[in-house]
Order: sequence, then structure tokens, then C-alpha cells
Amino acid sequence: MDRSRPAAPPASAPGAGTQCCPLRDTALDALPQDRAHGRSATPRVPRRATDVTLTQLRGFLAIVESGHNITLAAQRLHATQSGLSKQLAQLETALGCPLFERRARALEGLTDAGRQVLAHARRLLAEADNIQALTDNLRGERHGALRIATTHTQARHALAPGLQALERDWPGVAVHVVPGDDADGVQALVDGHADLALLSGTGAPPADCIAVPLYRWRRRVVVPAGHALAGLDRPLRLDDLAGHRLVSYASSQSPGSSLQRAFARRGLHADVAVTARDGDLIQAYTRAGLGVGIVAEMALDLREDLVAPAIDEALLPPCTAWLLMPPTRLLRDFGFALLAALAPQHAPVDLRRLLADGQPLPTPAPDWSTWRAAVHAHTLPLVTTR
Repeated sequence: MDRSRPAAPPASAPGAGTQCCPLRDTALDALPQDRAHGRSATPRVPRRATDVTLTQLRGFLAIVESGHNITLAAQRLHATQSGLSKQLAQLETALGCPLFERRARALEGLTDAGRQVLAHARRLLAEADNIQALTDNLRGERHGALRIATTHTQARHALAPGLQALERDWPGVAVHVVPGDDADGVQALVDGHADLALLSGTGAPPADCIAVPLYRWRRRVVVPAGHALAGLDRPLRLDDLAGHRLVSYASSQSPGSSLQRAFARRGLHADVAVTARDGDLIQAYTRAGLGVGIVAEMALDLREDLVAPAIDEALLPPCTAWLLMPPTRLLRDFGFALLAALAPQHAPVDLRRLLADGQPLPTPAPDWSTWRAAVHAHTLPLVTTR
């Protein structure tokens, strides 16, 4: 049988669609048949008996993640537009199915086949990366790159000592820190754009991630010296903040934020007037008289012009900082080294059991002050005396 062109589809009942060209004889499984669902026939692409390559799949994925813009995808891959267009044409020819809807020469969206191939391609490329990570670990490879998604606050106040230890013990590793909010960090993990995410929240971590609890922290209220709230002879309560303009993190404006929920439970309104992603900015705006600041305790920078009054324990719920990893991705040895440096309260054997088998960690997360002392003691270089 001549495999250079597809066999003619079998006869079908009137009104039934023809099947998508098969994906057999390629690196991917066959797609489900369109005919059984009564959909219209997928346009055919002349098929050639060639293998699908990882390079072609990476190009396809880059085009999808660049909004179907080949020019942007080529820039992301450090390739030429013509070269990436050729790779896409070769991939569609090898599969025998178009992956994108087209208008003139522009890509407008994925076909049904393209959407199904995309799901397989993500898994296949992830496993290819795992194979490379495994062999790098087995060979004792000391070079590589580590991508970390985190918030500005965690990047500034929690991540630094771990990165110092990584630089000391793994000088050949390049670290790329991608700042954003918590939702950005989770999405970066899902999309494969980050190896680790250092995030925090008041609830449970995302269910589809491996989560290592690092420490618990609270939010503090900051006001200019001489402010009325600084002179109370008791801890601040939530109703003390009602009626004041607030300066807090950008996420605080969302109705689903823990701050907004806390106010709503008491029948109060949170007037979040100014927001920022950085604790230093929140305190600068508070000093400027723009409102009452609410900031993470890690970011406190109190001077004579700014004070943090005592607060009621029930003012706002505590948060937990988590180090998150995708469960399907194999961590390089230097990634585990950073994990161990940031979680000194957990024994390395317990961390490995969590990564390998999902066994829960036996030690709860300490508070911020305890964790900070432990992580600095763990990451400081040894000093010897003669």
C-alpha cells in the first residue's frame, strides 16, 4: 500500500462527516473520529510519511502561546519567521491534518484536531524535559536554569537567602525570577513557564500542585506617627479600620480577597483607595498620607515617621507561604537544593518522600520570625577559625 497518501475514507451514511486523517505512524496517538459525532469533514492536508519531531511540537506550542502570532513565537524561540512557518507546514503534513483555522495567510484559531494535538503535545514535551532533567541529574550536571514565579514581597524578603545558598553551592545555575501576583504564579506553573512558585494565601494551596509549607505570616496595619489609630490603648479591631481609606496590595480590591471577605463577614466596607504590588510602596504611600496601610509583616520598615499599632489576633486571617511545584515535572538537583534551603524545618528525606510519593510532611509551618532565623542559620556559609 502506498503510504505517501491516505487511503480513501469508507462510505458513510448520508449527512455523516468524513473522518480526520489518521495520526497513526506518528509519535502521537490517533485522534477520535469526527464521523461518529456528525461533524463536518476536517480539511485535508497532503500527508507524507515523516516523523513528528520535538522541535516541530515546540514550535506549534509557541505559536499557540503567542496568540497564534508566528512572528512573536519566532522571537520567543530565537528563530526566524520563515523557519517557524516551515516547521508548522512540515508538522501538518506529517500529521495529515490542519492544526489552525486560517483566513488568507493569518492563523485565527485551532481546529478540532489542533486542540486535541495540543493536549498531547504538552504532555509529550513535558516528558521530554523530564528525561533531560533525569539524565542531567544522573550525570551530575552542575549547570542549568531555574525559573521561579513569585510575588514582589516574597521575592524581596523570603527568596533572597535561598538564592544566596544556591549561588554558593551551584554557581553554574542561572536563576530567572518572574514577579507577579499569586494567580500569575500558578498559571506560570500550569503553562510550563516556571519550575517553582513561591506564593501565599489564607486557604489551602492549589490541589494540582505539590505544595511545601514554608512559614505562616500575618498582615500588619501601619499609620503615620501621630495618627488617631496609633494612640488607641487597646489592639486594633477590624471596625476601627472601617471608614478609613486603605492602602494595600493590588489583590485586596478583588471581592474574593481575604481582606474583602473579612470586612464583608462583619458587615463592613473596605475602602481600598490605593493599591500596589510592593510593600515598600504601600508604606511610602502611607507616609505620604494617602491612607492606612495594610502590609505583610515581612515587609515592615518602621521608622520614626511610621508606626505599626498592636492588632487584634482576629483582625485578618493568617497567611501561609508555599513553595509549589507541578506534580508531573522532575526537579533538577539544584531545584531540590533551593527547596531544602527554603524549608529547613523539613528533613530532606521527608521532602523527597513528598516529591516521590506525595507523603505528607510531618512538621507544620513555623511563624515568620522562627522561619527567618532558621533559614538564615541554614544558608549562612560556614566560618572556620584557626
